[in-house]
Formats: sequence, structure tokens, C-alpha cells
Amino acid sequence: MSRLPHRPAHRSSPRALVRAVAAPALAGVLVLGLAPAAPALPSSEPATSGLATSGLATAVSAPQQRKPLAGVTVVLDPGHQLGNKNFPEEINRLVQAGGFKKACNTTGTATNKGWPEATFVWQLAVRTRKKLRRLGATVRLTRHSNREDRWGPCINTRGKAGARYDADVLLSLHGDGSTTSGARGFHVIRPTKRKGWTGDIWKPSRRLARTLKRAMKRQGFPVANYVAGGTGIDARGDLGTLNLSDVPAVLLEAGNMRNRRDARAMRRTAGQRRYAAALVATVRRFTGN
Repeated sequence: MSRLPHRPAHRSSPRALVRAVAAPALAGVLVLGLAPAAPALPSSEPATSGLATSGLATAVSAPQQRKPLAGVTVVLDPGHQLGNKNFPEEINRLVQAGGFKKACNTTGTATNKGWPEATFVWQLAVRTRKKLRRLGATVRLTRHSNREDRWGPCINTRGKAGARYDADVLLSLHGDGSTTSGARGFHVIRPTKRKGWTGDIWKPSRRLARTLKRAMKRQGFPVANYVAGGTGIDARGDLGTLNLSDVPAVLLEAGNMRNRRDARAMRRTAGQRRYAAALVATVRRFTGN
């Protein structure tokens, strides 16, 4: 079933609320304006039968301001667990990937100095979750630790996480490991149209991919020069995380971890903040908030 971008419910303005509540009191003032003033209520009885015309604006408490992403649910999928390499039997087990089977998971890549993709995407997911929650979103992660003694989850579990949490969007976070000379930059992977699998989500996922690409470029990240013809968006039908999703989903290859400049941006706090800002802007733009 296709999911539409979240739209906040209509709310009455504080000014309209004051007018609605004040109307009876104002009517009384107009009709009885020439009548003698009524005696004051006894001090033991609270004056709740009407509103003083001089204090209408303060008599009704203003509603709490609604956070822009309230009601939006986001699934962040931080790629590979740090301990995958320690569980070869588990991660090599074949699972459903969308009409065919693939290995449950992989070890992921690393920088030339050995800093793992698993750690990068975990830190980015946690940082992005914090920003999204501040804006009122509900955020779910597909894994809950970054540990050497843990593995998974499998791609079929990760792909189905959006439906499990009734999410508006699923963002899978990765770093690439190309050894092509000079290869650098980010690219976004979206699902192709596959009948029976992605037919309901490939169009909104295509829009999501474009939205994320624009947000990444606004943060100053270069488009990949070694994949997808330099367009920054690659359509693939072989990824279980995307094939099994029932909500709009894309996979971000945030950069090439084998490239020194990309790796520096990934590892530094300033770089991670820019990545997180792009992801948050994507969610807001895609959901119309």
C-alpha cells in the first residue's frame, strides 16, 4: 500500500479560539450594556460564569506550539553491525531479498586507516535521531548498539522495519568502499520498479532520492564521480533492504571511505553534523513539514 507524505492536521488559531470563547460574554455586554452593574460574587465562589471584556486575550491559555515533525515516524537503518566479522556463519546465511536470496548481512567497509563503516553510520544515526526527536519525530533504529559481540540484523529484517513501525520513511545509511583511483563523493540508491515487491513505493522513493540528493548538495557534499554516471542517484533492484520495504526508502552511500577527503568528513564532528542536517532536511521536505 502506498504511503503519502505526512500532513499535519488542521488546527484552529489561538485568535479564533479566543473569539469563539469570548462570543457569549461579548453578546451579554452588548445586550445589557445599559443595565446596572451586577454585584460582585462572594469571595468564596470563583468567578467562572463569564469573561471580563478587558482580559479576553489572557483568559484562554494559548495551545502549545506544535513541533514540525510531530506525528512523523522515521526508520534509520545504520548499515552493518560492528561485530558482523565475528559471526561469519550467521551473516552468510541466505535470506529473502525480494524474489531471490542473499546473505543476511556483510561486514561493511572501512577507511584506509581501519575506521569501520559500522561505527560511522552508527554515530550518524544517533546524531540524526537526536535532531529529528527535537523536532517532534518518532525515530526507530534497526539496530541498538555498535558492538563487537553483536551481529545483524539481516537485510530482510531491516527492509521490513518501515512497515513494522508504520513509518513515513526509511533511510538506510552506509559508506562506500571503492578502490577506484580518485573515487569520491556521495550517491543515493533507490529501488527500481519490481512488480509484487516495490510497485507501491518506487515512485515516492524516487522523489525521496531526489530530495536527499539536493539536501546533500546544499550541505556541500560532492556527487560521486565513479558511479551512477555522475548523476548522484542509482536505481537498483538487487538490494533486499529496498526491495522488502513497504514505505518510501532509499540507501545513502554518504561517501567513499577509501578517499581521504570523504573519510575526513565522515569522521569529524563537523562533517557528521552536515550529514545529519541533510538527512533532517530531507525528512522535513519529503513529509511537507
